[in-house]
Amino acid sequence: MVLLASCGTNGRFDPDFRGWMPGSLSTAEAAATAAPRPAPDARGIITFPNYQVAVAREGDTVASVATRIGLGADELARHNALQPTAQLQAGAVLALPRRVAGTVAPAAGATSGTGLVTDPFAGQGTTSTPASPAPAPAAANPREHVVVSGETAWSIARKYNISVQDLSSWNGLPSDMSIRVGQRLMIPAAGQTAPANTTTVPGQGSPTPRPPSAAAPLPDERTTPAATPAPAAEAPDMGANRTAASSGGRFQMPVSGSIIRVYEKGRNDGIDIAANAGTAVNAAGGGTVAAITRDTSGVPIVVVRHEGDLMTVYTGLDGLNVAKGDQVSAGQSIGTAGSGGFVHFEVRRGFESVNPEGYLN
Repeated sequence: MVLLASCGTNGRFDPDFRGWMPGSLSTAEAAATAAPRPAPDARGIITFPNYQVAVAREGDTVASVATRIGLGADELARHNALQPTAQLQAGAVLALPRRVAGTVAPAAGATSGTGLVTDPFAGQGTTSTPASPAPAPAAANPREHVVVSGETAWSIARKYNISVQDLSSWNGLPSDMSIRVGQRLMIPAAGQTAPANTTTVPGQGSPTPRPPSAAAPLPDERTTPAATPAPAAEAPDMGANRTAASSGGRFQMPVSGSIIRVYEKGRNDGIDIAANAGTAVNAAGGGTVAAITRDTSGVPIVVVRHEGDLMTVYTGLDGLNVAKGDQVSAGQSIGTAGSGGFVHFEVRRGFESVNPEGYLN
């Protein structure tokens, strides 16, 4: 399971790299697996205790779904932040603004119909399984989430502690996991977590056993030091003497410009570099383009993987010159700066963001 969140204009990029990076930790306890989405009835409606949704069919538009279920096209479109003529992919879900009467039993053999869910980071997929035709029980009533600017499928899945595959299969998301501001998503109730003795594939890591000290507190004991420890030596402030020429970093600046916002762990997981629209944005080092996606504002996000479990992340771009899987060299153009006036740049080691200034030469 890998979750990707926006690093666009809000300066944040918070993917869950578990299961994607080589030698990563086990994902056995990362999130519980939700039950399959209930099958719709003959009109494509799924009824929950608190609300209803409609599942689109091949070739459907918002207007055609509205006609089939007996709602006004404008009303249904407005509730889902869409135009009445918007084309829908098969399996996409529309939340109903109010209940419609006359639901019938699910059609024979109906399934969730969302097909293969592909994670652009993990490279893994799960195929939807036939769903039970019975209506969803009250205990499994899914919550509803309205997408706001800056969110992605990965950040929403992390927020509710579910897998992005479950979020996608319940809502019929496209393979690139794109969502839109104002979209209403069903949040399924998570199922049971994997047992403690889960067997994992060799080389993929295994769950960390619970240490004995976690079961009961250690006895309270007092020890007397053999001697008074020597005072700690005063550590020199190496950063005070650092110069640009002596930094020795392995990456180069992706764009020429001043740093207008510095790294702050948890608040700004990278640096913002001033750049006029159309300025060339270059790869900070040689590597492979691991992923290209977009946030809810349509801003491209480019992730380049380097040796040593390092990754660099670039956003605030406009045109792109690379595609997923491309090999890039240091200084090679990957795109151009957008109209925001800056390029956001991050360096990641494993799961964690690090200060990019410590890696720049």
